[in-house]
Amino acid sequence: MAEQPGREELLRWRAAKPSNYFDAVPELTASFEAWMGPKFTLALRDKLSNFGAVVAAEIEPAVRIVESNREFPKLHSYDELGQHVEHIEFHPAHDDAARAAWASGVLATPRTYEGAFELAGLFFLLSHVGEGGLGCPIVCTIGLRRALETHGTKSLKERYLPGLLETDADTALRGSQFLTEVQGGSDVGGLTTLATPDDALPDAWRLSGEKWFCSVADADLFTVVARPVGAAAGTKGLGCFLVPRSLDGVTPNGFRIRRLKDKLGTRGLASGEIDFEGALAYPIGEVDKGFHIAVTELLNTSRWLNAWGSTGIMSGAFLEASTFARHRSAFGHSIDFYDGVREQLALMKVETAAALASTTGLTELVARIDGGNASADDLALHRFLINANKYVTSITASEVVHRGIEVLGGNGTIEDFSPLPRLYRDAVVFESWEGTHNVLCAQVRRDCAKFGLSHVVFQWLQSELLDVAPWLSTEVDTVLTLLNQLEPALNKTIDNSSELDATFRHQLTVLTRALQATCLMRIASSPSSGEVEKAVASLFVRLHLAPRALSEKPTWLPLVDAVLVVK
Repeated sequence: MAEQPGREELLRWRAAKPSNYFDAVPELTASFEAWMGPKFTLALRDKLSNFGAVVAAEIEPAVRIVESNREFPKLHSYDELGQHVEHIEFHPAHDDAARAAWASGVLATPRTYEGAFELAGLFFLLSHVGEGGLGCPIVCTIGLRRALETHGTKSLKERYLPGLLETDADTALRGSQFLTEVQGGSDVGGLTTLATPDDALPDAWRLSGEKWFCSVADADLFTVVARPVGAAAGTKGLGCFLVPRSLDGVTPNGFRIRRLKDKLGTRGLASGEIDFEGALAYPIGEVDKGFHIAVTELLNTSRWLNAWGSTGIMSGAFLEASTFARHRSAFGHSIDFYDGVREQLALMKVETAAALASTTGLTELVARIDGGNASADDLALHRFLINANKYVTSITASEVVHRGIEVLGGNGTIEDFSPLPRLYRDAVVFESWEGTHNVLCAQVRRDCAKFGLSHVVFQWLQSELLDVAPWLSTEVDTVLTLLNQLEPALNKTIDNSSELDATFRHQLTVLTRALQATCLMRIASSPSSGEVEKAVASLFVRLHLAPRALSEKPTWLPLVDAVLVVK
């Protein structure tokens, strides 16, 4: 029996899917070149290219097996002999994917300028599969490593850092971070988990309390925020502690997992509710500086890499939808012939490029900090962008994947037809991780009021726009005009304590979009860029920042064909 034409098209589509995500996303190279220059070495390109092939050939199929079999993490509180073990079982394909991810060296990247970009590039490529049960443990492990490197005692570093840097997933130590409690949510200052000095060990504490959202519940090392006995209320009295999973290799160290959560997305990741009952813990840094350590080392790391994860999800969705549109026919043409489909694809590509550009700009700030070369303005811009960029990129990721599902039509909703349903679920979870949108916007507002961050951001934008190539002068004028209108309005909102938070959120969105546009124009101005990069920047400015009447035809439509040219 002959194959039906439609099925033959689908077979060609499947054969056309990328075999290497690095090679399939030239925007990553353009973005890294724009910020790193000659520091984007051939060796780093080769490492990213090699891992891009591994993600496509090994990790994506393994994650797909876990999802298609619906064999997500299972909790075994007791073993076959009735011993209390709190063991979490994973599908063997999950372990295969973890081995491939850890072997990339993503956990062992040096804490240097170049190392920050290496880590970012590897995590971006990995995130083309979504979270996959891998992204969160990697991020949490990196956060714990950074906390120990900066604040840990010599004995803690000697005991645990080698395992956190290990590239063999079978022997590596995985980290986690538990802040949230049922009564507090994002209000970390309301937590009640208590830390009491251990009577026998002078440098140890005992933790008791309940943590409500514990992702990587299978971790070897828990990073837990708790309140030392007698400490002040609010975030100022909190300590940051390292809790080994077990002290003897078998018995849980003073904790019980109530249950694993049945989540919308990131289903290959073990997230649970955990009760601590006298768990032995070691302070990371001074016990009255715990919240500061948690924010600077754990949350900031997570928010930076969360943006890379969201960008990787967008890129994966665009590749899925664009290859499908080239091979799927309807009414006598491939569906990418039709203006409506082409518009959706162009918007997906432009939003992905914008997220990649702004997150690369943030990575350059992280790289300067890690390299010890950050100025006061760098630190201020980082403080702003770490939260604002996570907010905008995570919202946009869900929108981009939704557009991809639309391109595939009904097929886009089928779990085993494409990864888009998985990417969509994961993107929604990424939105809530490390602070909801309103929490992040409120944090940016407080930081602007306290540290004058908005002034630094506007100065940086105006300085960057001076270096944009003349062929984007119209777009530069559009952004500058908007900034001149936005700055006094934003400052008024910041200064007026009675102003509704919703006002600042909308203004922050516009400011962050202006920053993304500026980063896109920086890329389009580089010598290696061409018409595609110029069209991407121009379309983005017209889409988000140019004033227009609702009755007018969108000004970005003529740029759709230029954006979709494949380099």
